[in-house]
Amino acid sequence: MIQLSSAGKRFGPKLLFNELDWLITPRDRVGLVGANGTGKSTLLKILGGLESLDYGTVTPAKNMTFGYLPQDGLQLSGRTVFDECMSVFSDLRSLEREMEELAHKMGELDHTSSDYAQVADRYQRITGEFRVRDGYALDSQVGTVLDGLGFRKEDWTRQTEEFSGGWQMRIALAKLLLAKPNLLLLDEPTNHLDLETRNWLEQYLLQYPFAYILISHDRYFLDVTVDRIVEIWNKRVQFYSGNYEKYLQQKQERRDSLVAAYKNQRERIEQLEAFINRFRAQATKAKQVQSRIKELEKINRIEIPPDERTIHFSFPQPNPSGRLVVECAGVAKSYGAKEVFREVDFTIQRGDRIALVGVNGAGKSTLIKLLAGIEPLTAGALQLGHNVEPDYFAQDQYKELDPTRRMLDDLSDVAGQKSMTELRGVLGCFLFSEDDVFKPIGVLSGGERNRYALARMLLHPSNFLLLDEPTNHLDLRAKDVLLESLEKYNGTVVFVSHDRYFIDKLATRVFEIGNGRVEVFPGNYEDYLWRKQRADAADDAATPASGTRGWAPTLSDVPGYEERKPAARKRVNPIKRKQLEERCKQVEQAIAQLESGIAECERELQSFVSAEETAHWSDLLAERRNGLGPLLAEWEELSQVLEQANA
Repeated sequence: MIQLSSAGKRFGPKLLFNELDWLITPRDRVGLVGANGTGKSTLLKILGGLESLDYGTVTPAKNMTFGYLPQDGLQLSGRTVFDECMSVFSDLRSLEREMEELAHKMGELDHTSSDYAQVADRYQRITGEFRVRDGYALDSQVGTVLDGLGFRKEDWTRQTEEFSGGWQMRIALAKLLLAKPNLLLLDEPTNHLDLETRNWLEQYLLQYPFAYILISHDRYFLDVTVDRIVEIWNKRVQFYSGNYEKYLQQKQERRDSLVAAYKNQRERIEQLEAFINRFRAQATKAKQVQSRIKELEKINRIEIPPDERTIHFSFPQPNPSGRLVVECAGVAKSYGAKEVFREVDFTIQRGDRIALVGVNGAGKSTLIKLLAGIEPLTAGALQLGHNVEPDYFAQDQYKELDPTRRMLDDLSDVAGQKSMTELRGVLGCFLFSEDDVFKPIGVLSGGERNRYALARMLLHPSNFLLLDEPTNHLDLRAKDVLLESLEKYNGTVVFVSHDRYFIDKLATRVFEIGNGRVEVFPGNYEDYLWRKQRADAADDAATPASGTRGWAPTLSDVPGYEERKPAARKRVNPIKRKQLEERCKQVEQAIAQLESGIAECERELQSFVSAEETAHWSDLLAERRNGLGPLLAEWEELSQVLEQANA
């Protein structure tokens, strides 16, 4: 579909990559990875025809279409959201208008004339094309994508210029998904999406009919959406089959193999050099010496690329708080007529790491501000526990910094006994290296200042951290540093993040925010989703219209059982009761077996053996969890009927 041959690119004097040979096929699903500044976005622009190569060639297939989504910077105006999305179908809209004109002409022409035959033939051809290209479902397609990307119906008729930059990028993404180019190029598409929208986008991409290449700093998103990883590292481009998890494994295996080959080669070189040096002066060994000299010259020397710098930093631990950190009772919050929360009750214990989830606008940032004391309550009570010291990190935390201070000097003031080397290491974790550390804070971009503000806060953390999207603007390495530091942190954390991997690794509880309520779920995001699915399965099982319950018979399948109707309740005779009791025991045994199987899967997943083994146990765990919900629902229904019969 598109081929790069001996491709190379420079950015000023810096070589980004060289000698790249890459053939992109029509159904490729590729994740492009590498450290910041290695040339990922540049390579994406080259593939989209927005930049040129300095070396080599790029050859696209004939009539190939591209769609490119940058990280940010797009501004749309002049149309409503719906009309802006419909604009990608301009050719189909033209066909539709022509169909209307031809239909009008046919109504005016004589049916027996040659002109009518020509018009009818053209009408038939374009009608067929319009139908094949799904032209009659354009409104439905646009509505589906806008709904999936989080736009409410009332937003569809708003002007695009009314939306913020993040929502503008969502509109641009919607247009690309609707246009369905042969090669979709997405540069960090999840930057402006909440978790629910990311989940929708994952499913959309899995069904996308053509190729796509995406850059993302979200591990889970890469694991789900791609089956090939292309890495830019050390001015070279390496290819790996599988998702991001398999890429990490293969990369380590490749390096181990390369190191082993390097050691073997060094041993052989040392043997040859020792023989040559020992017998060089002996005429009787001249032939053997020359043979080994030639062998030595033919050896293609293996080079070990430098290790990627990995920094582990231990942040100082805060003073301990009391066991109860926050007690929230009957809390309500409104902005004028807009109600955000009503009658919210929860407690936060010392050591909790709580993830706030919910669609954009549900109130996640508002709840963090209430906990930080920045926003007043409308009603209710919110009480901090003994010795609790909250520290709030906002999405725009950089606005609180002194723009005239240099980063290294400013960091030194809050770092205590840390050396300059350690401080530079911390800044390096957050993507500031070399002379960058001497820059005044005021010259940094908004994203850079946010990253610096996060590093500054974590150097001297309080015992109650309130973090609003701390993973924004961080690459995978910086996210790992932040995650590792927070996992070791012994205080309490409440955070908002749209990174699924980050939440799964860090959260011990999930607070779901929506419809003015806060619902509490134990465990991480995966546990939260499982419990939600169980609840949905139980609701479906309890609904007569939902159909069968899976492999287990329903109550109506038990011989002799008759459904009780409110108007005339029938007594269950001893034979029928016995049948119900036996079925209840069968269901209880099946539940026990499934719960035992789920525990077995969870134990196996705690120790990594191989990617294939992990995939096997993960699939088995999902299968067993899905089977548990209907059984629990049936057991509850059987128990209720037996209780009524016994009464």
